[in-house]
Amino acid sequence: MSFNIASFIAKRYLKGAEGKSEGRQFLKLVTFITIGGVSVGVATLILALSIVRGFSQEIRAKVIGFGAHVQVESIRDAPLDSYSELRHLVLEVEGVETADPVVQEFVLLRRSSVNIEGVSIWGTEKLPTYLESALIEGTSDLHENAAGRPGLVIGAKLAKTMGAEIGTLLTAFSVNTMSGTNSFSPPRLAQFEVRGIYETSLANFDELYVFVDLDRSVDLLDYAPGQVSRLDIRLKPNYDYTETADAIDAVLEFPAIARPITDVYRSLFAWVKLQESIIPLVISIIVFVAAINIVGTLLMIILEKTSEMGILASFGATAKTRRRIFVYLGLYVGLSGVVIGEVLALALAFMQLRFDIIPLPAEAYYMSSAPIALHWLDFIWVAAITLILCALSSYIPARYAARIEPLHAIRSR
Repeated sequence: MSFNIASFIAKRYLKGAEGKSEGRQFLKLVTFITIGGVSVGVATLILALSIVRGFSQEIRAKVIGFGAHVQVESIRDAPLDSYSELRHLVLEVEGVETADPVVQEFVLLRRSSVNIEGVSIWGTEKLPTYLESALIEGTSDLHENAAGRPGLVIGAKLAKTMGAEIGTLLTAFSVNTMSGTNSFSPPRLAQFEVRGIYETSLANFDELYVFVDLDRSVDLLDYAPGQVSRLDIRLKPNYDYTETADAIDAVLEFPAIARPITDVYRSLFAWVKLQESIIPLVISIIVFVAAINIVGTLLMIILEKTSEMGILASFGATAKTRRRIFVYLGLYVGLSGVVIGEVLALALAFMQLRFDIIPLPAEAYYMSSAPIALHWLDFIWVAAITLILCALSSYIPARYAARIEPLHAIRSR
C-alpha cells in the first residue's frame, strides 16, 4: 500500500494550524469557521429538503384522505345515474381497490336563528379512513340512533363557529331539487345529531365539509334512486393516479369522466410543487457560498505555508503533488463539514419529530408544525454535491501553490 504524502500533509494542515506564531491561531479559527459554514449549509439544505418532502406528503395525504386518488363524475355537472353499474365497471380496471359513492351538494346548516352557515354536505356509506383518524371528539357513526336521529361529523373550526358539540342537533336545509321540473319546490330539511368532530388543519376543508349517511343525503337533496354526485376511487399501492384515471376514462361512457385528484385540486398541488422546486434551490446557495469561502481559507493557509511549499519543492515534490495537497485539504474541509452538517440535520429532524420545535400557522400551511420526511438519498446527493463544490473551490488556490518557486519561498522564511 503506497503512502500518499499529499493526503498526509493535508490532514496535518487541517488538524491544526497552531504553532508559535499568533497568526496560526487565527488561521485555525478561520478554518473552523469555514467548516462551520459548510456544516450549516449542509444541515439547512437537508432540513429544507426534508420539510418540503414532508410538506408535500402531508398535503397529498390530507387531500387524498378527503377526495381519494381518482374521482368519477359527470361532465355536465349533474348527478351520475345508475352508479352501481358504473361502480362495477370501475372495479374491473387494473389498480382500482375501492369505488365509493358520494353525494355532495351545498346546503344551509342551522343550529339556531343566529347560527347558520353554508356548508357542503357529504353523503357517504362510511366516513373515510383518514377522517376517522382525524377525529378529535366523538365517533364516526353516521347511522340513526335509537331516537331515529341520523349522525353527522363536522369540522372543529365549523363546530366552534356554530357553537356545536357532541350531541348538538343541527338542521340542514336544501333548496336543491333533482325532480327535473321548473316549478318552485319548498326547501327540504333534515335534522342531524353531531356524533363526531374532526380536525385536519386544512381550513378550507374543515370549515366546509360535514359528513352524513349516504341514504339520508339522497333524501335531503332529492336525488333519484341510483343517483350520486360522484364515485371516489382508491387505488392499490404504487399505481399512478393519472395513468389509472386514463384507464378508467377509457371504459366509461359519456357523460361520465375520471379525473385524478391532482387535477381536481390543481391549484393546491401546483402550490406544493412550487415549494418543492424553489425552496431547495434557494437554500442551496448557502452551501455554494460556504464552499466558495474555502478559496479564501486555502489562500490564507498557502500564504502561511509558503516556505514549507518551497522546502517540499526542494526535496523533489512536484507541482502536481503540491497542488494535490490543497485539493485534498479542501476536500477534508468539505468532508468535515458534511459529517457535522448531516449529524446536525439528523438531530434537529428528530427533535422536530419529537417536540415540534418549528410551529406553523395552520391557516396558511394547512398544518400546525413543520413536517419532516427524511430520505437517505438526500443525504447522499447533498454530500456529493458539497464535496464536488469544495474540490472545485480548492482548485484555484491549489494551482497557485503549485506555482511557488522553491528558492523564493525559502528566502521568504
